[in-house]
Amino acid sequence: MTVRPVIGHTVKAESAAVITGFGSSEIGRRLGRDPLLLTADAALAALADAGLRPGDIDGVSTYPGALWSTPGITGAGVDDVRALLGLRLRWHTGGGELPGQLGSIVNAVLAIAAGLATHVLCFRTVWESTAQERAGGRSSVVARSGRESLQWGKPYGAGYPTYGALAMQRYMSETGATREQFAQLAVVSRANAAANAAAVYREPMTVDDYLEARMISDPLCMLDCDVPVDGAVAVVVSDAAAAAVDRTRAIRIESMGSASGFDESADMLWSRTELTPSDVDVAEIYDGFTILAVRWLEALRLTSRGETGPFIEGGKRIALDGELPVSTGGGQLSGGRLHGYGALLEACIQLRGLGGARQVPGTPGVAVVSSGAESFTSCLLLTR
Repeated sequence: MTVRPVIGHTVKAESAAVITGFGSSEIGRRLGRDPLLLTADAALAALADAGLRPGDIDGVSTYPGALWSTPGITGAGVDDVRALLGLRLRWHTGGGELPGQLGSIVNAVLAIAAGLATHVLCFRTVWESTAQERAGGRSSVVARSGRESLQWGKPYGAGYPTYGALAMQRYMSETGATREQFAQLAVVSRANAAANAAAVYREPMTVDDYLEARMISDPLCMLDCDVPVDGAVAVVVSDAAAAAVDRTRAIRIESMGSASGFDESADMLWSRTELTPSDVDVAEIYDGFTILAVRWLEALRLTSRGETGPFIEGGKRIALDGELPVSTGGGQLSGGRLHGYGALLEACIQLRGLGGARQVPGTPGVAVVSSGAESFTSCLLLTR
């Protein structure tokens, strides 16, 4: 009988599950490929990595499912994958109101801990860049989304990027952070992306390039924003006690944070582990805008509150050989907008020591991953 660690009087669900496989499809700008095929490519790659066959999969978990908000934000649902791979499922879930995109991993862990599934295929598929091109651009897609929150900005010509700009402006005003400091998040991500063949933007970038980039909504420029792409990522979450699990390759899910809010989600994550922020070797942080990366770094206590600007200045501390490597595959700023799953994939790559030219020295043993923003948040702490 497997003994599970407890928190207070509660069995720790995370101890029941491990990540046994991961993979991705082709990732790129305006690929024009059927998103179902992208999904199948990623799923089969993850199964092969886990040493499993479709017949071994008895659970599927995804965000957001087949239908959600803007065109291209979702490329496949549970039923699509069940039909594509001929799966016979005991359990499945998919929905857009999960706690961040990594909520699909949280659900998979809970299902395994409850004995509802043994091997859960988790996936995220997007084809935003193709969908946006067909619809006439990103702004056109967002304007047609029907989100009630847009009513407050549309009369003034303020679109979704204005949210990031306002948050960035406030942070700069309250802390004294500068655009030159924010630039380092984009510059370091691009340097890391240069060594990642799957990243969509790999050309060298300088601070001057950032400062001269087109302004979207002051102080937020084009290079503060993530990049819509087409692609799919899949991971297999398995019962840690299953006979098929190769424990020499499995990645442990040490802790999860699924509370609503940056700080709340991060606090939950640290409350469920004896590890501390100083143990983190690599941070794969959600960077839909550079300001969101800053807010996650502070919420996760990887940088001091209000002091991220000085910490990232010059870029050395967050570089691959720095004290806190960040977005080692290029993040969403240069690697592509894969909604948390890109960060999860990169964390797995780093923990397995498969990063090649972008591998963090010393083979990291602890990685933190985050996704989402504001009340829509989740994070994972993974160990080798």
